[in-house]
Amino acid sequence: MLLIAERQRAVKREEILDAVWRDVVVSDGALSQAVRTLRRALGDTAREPRFIRTVARHGYRFVHGDVIEETDGGGDARAAAAAEPIAMDPLHPTPPAESDPFEAHLRRLLEGAPGESADAADEARLEAAEALHLLGTDEALRRLDRRPGHERGLAWMREARWDLPGAAHVPIIGRPGWPKSVRHLLALRLRGAARLVRARWGSAAAGGAVAGGVAGFLGGALLKSGSGTAAPPSLPLTLAILGIFFGALGAAGVGAGLAFAEAVARSRRGLALVLCGALAGGITGALVHLAVRGFLVVMFGQDLPHVGGLRGGLILGAAAGMGYALSTPRPHGGGMATPHGGARIGAALLTGLFCAVAGVVICRLGWNLAGTSLNLLAHTWTGSHVGLEPMARMVGEADPGPWTRTLSGGIEGMFFGAGLAAGLTRRPSR
Repeated sequence: MLLIAERQRAVKREEILDAVWRDVVVSDGALSQAVRTLRRALGDTAREPRFIRTVARHGYRFVHGDVIEETDGGGDARAAAAAEPIAMDPLHPTPPAESDPFEAHLRRLLEGAPGESADAADEARLEAAEALHLLGTDEALRRLDRRPGHERGLAWMREARWDLPGAAHVPIIGRPGWPKSVRHLLALRLRGAARLVRARWGSAAAGGAVAGGVAGFLGGALLKSGSGTAAPPSLPLTLAILGIFFGALGAAGVGAGLAFAEAVARSRRGLALVLCGALAGGITGALVHLAVRGFLVVMFGQDLPHVGGLRGGLILGAAAGMGYALSTPRPHGGGMATPHGGARIGAALLTGLFCAVAGVVICRLGWNLAGTSLNLLAHTWTGSHVGLEPMARMVGEADPGPWTRTLSGGIEGMFFGAGLAAGLTRRPSR
């Protein structure tokens, strides 16, 4: 419909992706697959197009000149036109179908594109898998079983089904040679995941940096107002810079884990987001803790005890994955969520809420996030101005106690989760 409506020009690939897959990021291969499906349905070819022409390094254009537009009242005329067969160009007739189309596509699925590059072979296998789905998934799987190389073919059939409307389920576990098929499928997913993670983790890091900077500046302003004239004027800016640094680090790590889960897991997306978020958060927390602790010990001879590190990162990463999964459901699998407008704000708020709860839990367990860690440092070095006493007075405590820690952890977790989700759901430029 888009190509026909804009048939006076070639439509850019980016424009098609934004219009058709508006709320999800998919690989460029999804567009190529959709165009191949359309061409098969129309009896068209890429080399001698009668309907859809590929414009190199640009996009696609609908080139068939016989297009009739009618109002909603022209139902009878449309029905008659639909019943009339499409006139084929006698100079470029559609090649006759083989007596057994399954066999031709099965050979391409198992052999790829002999004599061509690895990318061309993979493209040929993907196209063959799509064609087999259109002919009949169950029959294709029945014929594929036990053929030489069927394990890789089964992995391609599984991968092709996600971007092909109407494709049937492709079970792997329990089929002949299924461990090998699982390895091939993981290799396919990992190659795609590497590309998508590179496009997403930077946005997540930027979102975390902005949120950390805002939180640090507001916290510095609060501490300065509550500390009287003793606090230097640069305190809000200093804490904002620290917030940008640590927010970017944390969001980059957790964001990479969530992007990886979203790219690799199709049928168990929610569980994968929680597990990968927890793992990435734990690794990031442990590395940051070791780096900061080592710096303080080497430079100042001071240690920073009771920091969440690995354990706090696990909790915070799992909470971010849970909030992100619930706020960006993908019922049909495939693609990376990019909600717009209110949906994106809702995803950021829900993820922030889950991370706020995680921050409270971490601090109530006796571990420290950035805010409470700075409070420990303030009591270690005389003359420090970053203690949480002003916040303690707000909640009615003489010194920073359980309620101060709870409030600090909740606010810090909320900013982190909201910034992470806002960055992760940004549609990357192509």
